[in-house]
Amino acid sequence: MGRRKRKLTPAQKAEKRRRREEYMTIFVNGKQKRVKRPLTVEGMDIDGFIRQNADPIWLHVNGLWECMADEE
Repeated sequence: MGRRKRKLTPAQKAEKRRRREEYMTIFVNGKQKRVKRPLTVEGMDIDGFIRQNADPIWLHVNGLWECMADEE
């Protein structure tokens, strides 16, 4: 008969939830590695969100001229 797993305290559950939201697990050379998740805005990556929602003036002010060339 094995040992029973002890339940996590509410603080430990909250920490586990925070880690799961902040990091993701990937495989590198057959080993698991934990890396930070890419930043997103409304579920989209930041570059895609900017390309879709920014106007030419905002792009110029923030120095994103390569995104302005995509519009033309």
